[in-house]
Formats: sequence, C-alpha cells, structure tokens
Amino acid sequence: MDGNEMKTAGKCPVMHGAITSEARSVMEWWPNALKLEILHQHDTKTNPLAGFDYREAVKGLDVAALKRDLAALMTDSQDWWPADWGHYGGLMIRMAWHAAGSYRAADGRGGGGTGNQRFAPLNSWPDNVSLDKARRLLWPIKRKYGNAVSWADLIILAGTVAYETMGLKTFGFGFGRADIWAPEIDTYWGAEKEWLAPSDERYGDVDKPETMENPLAAVQMGLIYVNPEGVNGKPDPLKTAAQVRETFARMGMNDEETAALTAGGHTVGKTHGNGSATALGPDPESAGPEMQGLGWANPNQHGKAANAVTSGLEGAWTTHPTVFDMGFFDMLFGHEWELRKSPAGAWQWEPVEIAEEDKPLDASDPGKRHNPMMTDADMAMKVDPVYRAICEKFMADPAYFNDTFARAWFKLTHRDMGPKARYIGPEVPAEDLIWQDPVPQGPTGYDVAALKAKIAASGLSTAELVATAWDSARTFRQSDYRGGANGARIRLAPQKDWEGNEPARLAKVLAVLEPLAAEAGASLADTIVLAGNLGVETAAAAAGVALELPFSPGRGDATEAMTDAESFAPLEPIHDGFRNWLKKDYVVAPEELLLDRAQLMGLTAPEMVVLLGGLRVIGANHGGSAHGVLTDRVGALTPDFFVNLTDMANTWVKAGDHYEIRDRKSGAVKWTATRLDLVFGSNSILRAYAELYAQDDNAGKVVRDFAAAWTKVMEADRFDLAR
Repeated sequence: MDGNEMKTAGKCPVMHGAITSEARSVMEWWPNALKLEILHQHDTKTNPLAGFDYREAVKGLDVAALKRDLAALMTDSQDWWPADWGHYGGLMIRMAWHAAGSYRAADGRGGGGTGNQRFAPLNSWPDNVSLDKARRLLWPIKRKYGNAVSWADLIILAGTVAYETMGLKTFGFGFGRADIWAPEIDTYWGAEKEWLAPSDERYGDVDKPETMENPLAAVQMGLIYVNPEGVNGKPDPLKTAAQVRETFARMGMNDEETAALTAGGHTVGKTHGNGSATALGPDPESAGPEMQGLGWANPNQHGKAANAVTSGLEGAWTTHPTVFDMGFFDMLFGHEWELRKSPAGAWQWEPVEIAEEDKPLDASDPGKRHNPMMTDADMAMKVDPVYRAICEKFMADPAYFNDTFARAWFKLTHRDMGPKARYIGPEVPAEDLIWQDPVPQGPTGYDVAALKAKIAASGLSTAELVATAWDSARTFRQSDYRGGANGARIRLAPQKDWEGNEPARLAKVLAVLEPLAAEAGASLADTIVLAGNLGVETAAAAAGVALELPFSPGRGDATEAMTDAESFAPLEPIHDGFRNWLKKDYVVAPEELLLDRAQLMGLTAPEMVVLLGGLRVIGANHGGSAHGVLTDRVGALTPDFFVNLTDMANTWVKAGDHYEIRDRKSGAVKWTATRLDLVFGSNSILRAYAELYAQDDNAGKVVRDFAAAWTKVMEADRFDLAR
C-alpha cells in the first residue's frame, strides 16, 4: 500500500461535498455560462408518473365525495396543529391564496397551476410560514384520492371549499392542474440575496411603484404581495395603496377586484404574531430530517393556534372570523384606528375604541376576546379615495360584493390555467370571461387543399408566409397558456401594431389572406397557420426534400369584444431571437432572452436550435435583416446556417454592433451575424447541437426536426385537440 492509498484507506467513497452548502456544481466555475437547464427543467426523468395523463384521470374523480371530505377536514381539528376557532378555513384559504397569488402577468409564471408551493423557494418563503402545516393536513385526503387529484388542484380546491363552508357562494371551480416534481428554476423572483431585503432593491424609485423591476410583482423577496406593515415596514396607508395598486395590476387585477380580494380575504381567519419570530426554527428546506419537511418549529407551545407566529401581526380582522359576511367593512369603517405593536413587535392598526362584544374571540380560548387588527394594506382601502369609493359601493350592496369577490377569487385561482377549454369538472362556469381570452370554435368542413392552392398562387413570398405565421403563434406561453395563433388576434389591437410584428408587412399579408379565408369558409387563424405551413413546405422543396406538414382545422377568430386589449400588453415581444430582432439593447444578453422565450414556448434545446437555424436560412429575419442568414440559397430549408457557422475555413470578427464572417484565406466578408448567431458556435452545448445539424448525413434531419418543432409551435394553443 503506497502513501496515497494509506491516506484514503477507510474513507467513505461518496463525494460528500456534493450535498453540502459549500459544494460547487460543475458549472459554478463559469458563472456567466449560458444555462440551458431551464429548457429541460421538468424532464420526464424527474416525473415518477411519466406517461400518466392526469387531465384524463381527473375526469373520473368523484368531485362530490372529495368536497365532502374537504368540508369535514375544515372542522376536524388535529392536536398536532389545532385549528383557529376549531376551523381550518382561514389556513386553507391562505394556502390556496399564496399558491395562486405568486402569479404575475408579465411572463405568466408563478401561480397555483403546478403545485409549485411544495418546493423551494416557495415552500420556505417567509410569507408562507405555517403553510407547510396546511399541506400536511391535506395529506390524508391526497393519499385517499391518489393520482385522481393533483396537489395543484387540491390546494386550490381546499381554499375554495373553505370559503363555501364559511358561507360564500363561490363562482365555480375547474380541475386540470397537473403537478410538477421539482422546483421551477425558470422563475426569476428577484436579485436580492436575503429574505425581505428592503424593497428599494427592486424599484428604480420606491416612491414610484411603476418603477418596480419587471417581471416582478411582489414588493420584496419572500412576500406574495405587499409588506403588511407598510412600505419597507413603515406604516403609511396612502403609500401602501400605491404599492397595492401596482402589485395587483401586475397580477392582472383592476381596482375593484383588488378591493374585493382584500376585503374578502380578510373577512375570515387571522394573522399570527403572538410570540417572537426569532424563536422559530429553520424553514422547511433548511430543517433537519427529524422535521420531515416541516419548518419554523416554535418552542412557544409548539406554535399552535393562538400562539403561532407567521407574519408577526396578531389578531383577526372581524368579529366572526369563521363566517363570510360584511364584517370587514363594519370593522374598518365603523372604527377609528391607531398604530400599535403586536406581541411579535410588528406594526399593526387597532381600534381606538371598541365594544367588548365586537372583539373577536381568542382562537383557542373562547373565554377571552382580543382587539381586532388591520394591516397597512387594509387601511389603504379606507384612506385611498378610489378604493374607499369601491368599498362604499360594496357596503351599499352586499350581494354585489359577494358576487364581485367570488368572481375575483375564481380569477385569482384560475388565471394561470389559460382558456376555459382547459377546465375540467362539473363546476366549470358556463359564462365566458374576457380574461380567459375566449376563442370561438372555427369551421372545419372547408376544402383545405383548395385554400392552400390559392395561398400558393397569391404571390406572397415564402418569408412573408413563414414570418406571419410565426409572429401569430410565438406569443404562446406555457406558463399561463395565453397567446398563440388560435383566435387570430394578430389582426386586432394591440398586436397588429406591435413593432415586433412588422405592421406594414403584416397588413400586406393579412390583406391577401383575409379574402382567401372568407371565400373558402375558413377562419383567418387557420389560414395564417396553413400559409406558414405552405411556406415551410416550399422551403423544404427548395432544399430537395418533399414535405407535407400536418394541419388540423378548427381554429377560430376572436373579436374585439372577446379581447381585453390592455391585458395583452405583457405578451408583446420586445425581442425575438428566432427572427434575430431586439427592440432595443437590454442589460440581459440576447441569448438569455432567447432561452427565456424558448422556455415560455415550451421548446427543448434541440427544438430551439433547429427552429432558429431554419428560420435564418428561410430568410424570415425581422425587417429582412441579412444578419445570420448564412447561406447563398435563401428560402431553402438547408443546414447551411450550421454548416457555415462551424466551418473552420471562416474567421469571425467583431465589426461595430455586429460580426463579420470572413474567408480565412482571402479575408473577404461572406456573411454578417449578430452575437446571438455566434453563440451557437461559441457555447459548448449549443455548438454540439449545431455540429449535429451541420453533418453531411443530417440534411434531412434538419428538415424533419424543423417541421416537428414548427408544428409544435403552431399547435401549442390547440387545447381542443386530443393529445
């Protein structure tokens, strides 16, 4: 045995550093490297139910039995985590609210549609303290119904049933949220390095809420909405009102919906701050194995019921916190309020004077009563003139308030599910809601071949056909299932005027396609996609490959009345790496923007690569730019982009805001390119894909893979098709 063998003898062969906080991942040596993992974050390897169709399975669920079990759970208080006033409704509502409330309209990420609250960082957010207990209380029901109900559906349904048991007539419920099995690493929650860092870090000017960094909505890292104590923990209801308005707007809510959600959410339940937050143990993701996924252990009577500490504020909002009534308005507008500190030291508002019988009972001891409290956001409903007027309208018409809140709760909990076609179950409302982006069923009985022939004879170029179809479909995002070609909203405001859609070219193409669609009895949405397919087939033929893309008629044309134009603003492309376009220079590198867009579209890395290379050689760049069109056969779906990018007969030279690809021997400029083009040769992973497609034996594969990825994009929003 030599010296080295003696030194290592008896040591465990497992590399312990791989599971310690100090460990480096392989790529941490290169922190600026492009991270393609977001394109494969929910790979089938992480899914123990690969091949299982949850959306089909949930159709057989006994919904009535499930709801009975959930209703029974609400008042089945457990010794290990007793219910406030013997009713878990407030806890279940908060769990569902905080799952759904992480949604933001800017990129459609967050929300309750994936069961992501089970994983970091959301399972350990400071604002989600004790929600680990809520999910654990649900576990016996999840175990009973198994694969027939996802965690994502169960979490949201539990909050909805809680409201029903407290007296609210809810608006409905849709099943269909499939679970993920790992954290959503694509979601950017902010650049802060610590929880609850001052909100100044995500604002250009904290006094101007509209300057909050996009795509964020919450005011601080670790919060769902706003700081309940006030801006940066300093009470000032008018300032808080401005943050509330901006934050809820970034979640797609207007002022009336915001006021209704605030009042309806705080009509039931309580806040918890009867103790010191410093005594709490580590969060679930940091706690030891003996905690079994629970966190925030509290030595103060185990942190149960009236002794729990979550937000740090302490008290109920209303006299009867287990009943959905008008108590929030009675309390807020029926008293004068002053600032006080909770037992945990948090700022909260309490009534200057209140009758003993109007105080809520202690959550654990019915022999005691305590002052109610209001957060700074609650006080904003009283002092902000717009919110106050809305609340006064609600107080004058309780039935209107109940209906408005029920609809707002339904929107909050279903906003990230997309169109109503994705809803499943017996309680799906019949009414079409404008925020669901309704699209009528389109015709299917027309002569597709005849329409295709007329498009071919229209005089439109291959690039025009392909670019228009691409622009129509590329708005789809799998985060909240909005956008896409179905509905042909590219012909309506605001999409028809978006710079990224080249309004002049778009108007020209639509002027040709619209009469052809009308004559054929087809929707314009179908016609745009069919025209794009024809363009791809024509490009393949020019490369010597016969191709016929699959096409499924039935897309409809949405009308202006079906379109909430303002809500489509977040879908406007400000970049499109596939068409080599940036609206302006951004702090984020173009390749990072491309990855973000590809992930939202649901593309894998190989699909992203082949689509970009194919669109380049077809000549579909924005504005007809020649950058990255690395071919002498423009319009043919060849592997030339990959061949010429990886050819060592060339050199690559920066020339101002772009690059030149020159012949290595003569120095002659052969093509120009952007940074984004060259990334496909410089990044090791992307180059591996590029080299695959550049091989002499893979010209046919380029066409086949492009066709498959193209069809995926064109049909991403076809929720009416069997999958």
